[in-house]
Amino acid sequence: MRLLELDGVDARYGPVQVLHGVSLEVGEGEVVAVLGGNGAGKTTTLRAISGLVAQSGEIRLGGERIGGSAPERVARLGIAHVPEGRGIFGELSVRDNLRLGAYLRRNGFAAGYERVRGYFPWLEERRDQQAGTLSGGEQQMLALARALMARPRLLLLDEPSLGLAPSIVRELFRIVGELNEKEGLAVLVVEQNAKLALRSSSRAYVLEAGRVALEGPSGELAENESVRKAYLGY
Repeated sequence: MRLLELDGVDARYGPVQVLHGVSLEVGEGEVVAVLGGNGAGKTTTLRAISGLVAQSGEIRLGGERIGGSAPERVARLGIAHVPEGRGIFGELSVRDNLRLGAYLRRNGFAAGYERVRGYFPWLEERRDQQAGTLSGGEQQMLALARALMARPRLLLLDEPSLGLAPSIVRELFRIVGELNEKEGLAVLVVEQNAKLALRSSSRAYVLEAGRVALEGPSGELAENESVRKAYLGY
């Protein structure tokens, strides 16, 4: 069953058009990757879904049209977005960052906190620490935990491995895989590490100059000669 659908989506920043008729979908409980070079439109695709950039075309969540909606409505309908660069509130404590993640769920902080603590046990001992003093990997984990506090139907991840050590990246994707397997969380991930993205997803799209150039099962794309040469290095 389709959860997210994009149909002919254009997006622009002022006069500059970045997306040109992008169509993609994410099924219930599916992990889908978006690949592409710098400037291909990957981040803009996620921003269009979240209502953070001017766009046209059809965007639907569970069959309900969300294209053109304000970011708060998109969040209330069940989409959580972890942006490139983490986007945590560095001057606030770890716990207060998590409280902000739960602001749409009335009286839902305690249960949400226990849930995310199961995936990130270190949160409890760091709960009063200023978030900006965490390591880069911990900040990325906190950004993910904060997104999970909203109990989303769909998680948007933008370059989660950027600037992180390989061991942290593996742990991050392990947790995302566990959330998908145990809770059926659907994920749309933009990731510079194409090998990891294809290994962690069931399907993938390749963007070039704001258009979908290739799409298909991740295993097939991993064997596609043009994808291998451009993104996988062999």
